[in-house]
Amino acid sequence: MLTIHGVTRSRASRVIWLCHELDLPFRQVPVIQAYRLPFPDAADAALNTRSAAFLALSPAGSIPVIEDDGLVLSESLACTLHLARKHAAGGLGPADQAEDALMQQWSFFAATAIEPDALTLMFLHGRWQAQSGEDAALVAGAAERLVRPMKVVEDHLAIHAHPVGGRFTVADLNLAEIIRYAQGYGPLTEQFPAVLAWLADCQARPAFQRMWQARLAEPE
Repeated sequence: MLTIHGVTRSRASRVIWLCHELDLPFRQVPVIQAYRLPFPDAADAALNTRSAAFLALSPAGSIPVIEDDGLVLSESLACTLHLARKHAAGGLGPADQAEDALMQQWSFFAATAIEPDALTLMFLHGRWQAQSGEDAALVAGAAERLVRPMKVVEDHLAIHAHPVGGRFTVADLNLAEIIRYAQGYGPLTEQFPAVLAWLADCQARPAFQRMWQARLAEPE
């Protein structure tokens, strides 16, 4: 059985959502981020990204990591792309090499052009807290930089229902999970109605909702 190492309140959410889409059974090992613990190196600390047992599996100390038929794989987008290809009958993977390339393109575009600044918005504005001084400048700068890549997505989705292949695929999932980080910052996202409509459709899917309820059930 597929094993996913990582709590759902992490990038493991991407892999878990995909597994629910594919009806793929998995075992989850709840490795938590070390920064969320007051004393991650304590003998009685919860299993975390600095625990020796986890570092033996993943020297980089980041989650998620999957174990799949002897393959140990880290990096969430690599995990979702691998599983979508492997379980191609589920329809989320590529139908041909061109779709494979496009799924990688959208996934890597999201990770490089959107995710860093979207994470800034999530961490500094995600709870709708007021910012001042340096934090306010960081939020404003991140939002400004995101306009250009978000417009790329907006222009595509204004014409096409999905990033690739005219159907929901792993490209939608990867892109949606990254854009979600910026979702709560209205001054940015309200500029992109096609993105918001597409994102709402993605998040209305039963598999997303199943993952999201499990995420909400975990401690913050």
